[in-house]
Amino acid sequence: MDPLTRYRQVVQDVLAAYYQETAATITAVERQLVLDPTRDHYLLMTVGWEQNRRVDGCVIHIDIKDGQIWIQHDGTERGIANDLVDAGIPKADIVLAFHAPYKRPYTGFGIGREQPDQRAA
Repeated sequence: MDPLTRYRQVVQDVLAAYYQETAATITAVERQLVLDPTRDHYLLMTVGWEQNRRVDGCVIHIDIKDGQIWIQHDGTERGIANDLVDAGIPKADIVLAFHAPYKRPYTGFGIGREQPDQRAA
């Protein structure tokens, strides 16, 4: 299995586990698992109402870019990067994108490469 196919499967499996875990324990709002392996975008969302307050937010947002797994947002307590490492993904192939690029070399994970701003063209 090529690395990209494997990374897609691992990301989907890890997110599905989070979905199952949170769907069983949190019933006040709906959990939505959004998987787009064609464009390599993966999300775990919360949607609904808690009393009179609207809840609509991202719990986990992962993209796969340039052969690396980019964690754009991690709203978990234990850290999804640790679950990806436990699943066999090398730390060098996981980018904690929620950290500024200058901080990434100090995280112990991949540093990635920022995409150029497409609006400047």
